[in-house]
Amino acid sequence: MSPSNPAAAAPSPLSLEQQICYAMHTTVRAFDGVYRELLAEHGLSYPQYIALMGVVEHGPLTVSRLGELMRLDSGTLSPLLKRMESAGLVGRARDSEDERRVLVSATAAGRERLAGLGDLPHQIAVRSGLTRQELLDLHRTLRQVTERLDAHG
Repeated sequence: MSPSNPAAAAPSPLSLEQQICYAMHTTVRAFDGVYRELLAEHGLSYPQYIALMGVVEHGPLTVSRLGELMRLDSGTLSPLLKRMESAGLVGRARDSEDERRVLVSATAAGRERLAGLGDLPHQIAVRSGLTRQELLDLHRTLRQVTERLDAHG
């Protein structure tokens, strides 16, 4: 690969560094590390954090609806909710209208824990080094990509 031959220096479309999925994967891993650090002092994992946000914002809601919001199957979500219930963050109860469904709701302790994390989005934004507008643009782009991929899946 000589510098005088630009075609030889062009990256392969199959190069790991050229893959959008790899770029997203490494970004998610970096976010996971920051969230893990910031949430540890509050005794939460990232999945517990987003589950608690979903239940506080939309709850009470069925386990299946929470799974849709989080994009997790019940086999992954049920143990997570069981740990959260043991920690006193959520309650689970059979739906009185349909005994087959389980409703999840936030407890007072869960709401309090989430309220104590109010500064977390700001901390994440600061650590990302992006401006507010860049974050909004990135969020919009990621939502569009997700919707378009879902439409083809």
